[in-house]
Amino acid sequence: MTDKRTAMVMASFAADALALGAHWIYDTSEISQKYGRIESLLAPPSDSYHTTRGKGDFTHYGDQMFVLLQSVAEKKSFDLQHFSDQWRRLFEDYDGYIDGATRKTLAYYAREKSPEKAGSHSNDFAGAARIAPLVFLLADDPDALVRAVRAQTRMTHNDTNVIDTAEFFARVTRQVLNGTAPVAAMREVAATDAFEMSPVSMWVSDGLKSEADDSISAIGRFGQACEIMQLFPGVVHLIAKYENDLREALIQSVMAGGDSAARGMITGMVLGAHLGPNALPEEWVCGINRKNEILRLLNRLR
Repeated sequence: MTDKRTAMVMASFAADALALGAHWIYDTSEISQKYGRIESLLAPPSDSYHTTRGKGDFTHYGDQMFVLLQSVAEKKSFDLQHFSDQWRRLFEDYDGYIDGATRKTLAYYAREKSPEKAGSHSNDFAGAARIAPLVFLLADDPDALVRAVRAQTRMTHNDTNVIDTAEFFARVTRQVLNGTAPVAAMREVAATDAFEMSPVSMWVSDGLKSEADDSISAIGRFGQACEIMQLFPGVVHLIAKYENDLREALIQSVMAGGDSAARGMITGMVLGAHLGPNALPEEWVCGINRKNEILRLLNRLR
């Protein structure tokens, strides 16, 4: 792992794996008392939403991002129908947690909706969180990148703000890969015509204003739950506060509780693109059970 594009993808997967043990625990004092400061990958407890998973595995978000990576590696492009087929196959006998957006999308597919029309109306941030493989593939073609991230998001989360969020962070990460610092990239993209009058611009502003605040307090104030309006400013906060410390950003995301997996996946993607492989703890990368498969698939895209 020697380049920033690879680090970007691995950091997004590592963020999901790091969040697994404490995912959807909302009481931050419970996290501290049960685990202390979470600095290593953990297996989920027996009362987790992810009881079928072990240390180094992914949540259902990471599993879907892995399917997206498999699809683009096989096609050497983004093919919505192919991704749709692979995504549906994942859930045919899935033994992990199935969230509401997935259940609703599968129900629409059962009614013979197309991939363009099957998406739930969920406003969960997770629909925009799995885009790192598309940025890896299409960072040099911004128009194709935007089309792809919007289509893959709409397939399961047909909510305007979630779709716009995917485009926003794809554009930000592309600029970061091209040498712009993350905070500057977020400011620049938020000020473009596409976002200037949207909630995205407000969420960016709110997150940036909180940069000096304690992360657990800031994220608690914004909201720890899955909805886009809660997670988005918390992601911006983490990227801004820890712009040069990927490890601490992902630890703080987990310690802040709630939907730390979706929050961490985008934070990891942006900061991985900025800081490169040396910023990502080797212990986390080596602890990912699918590490070798991920690297093999990325190599197919070079």
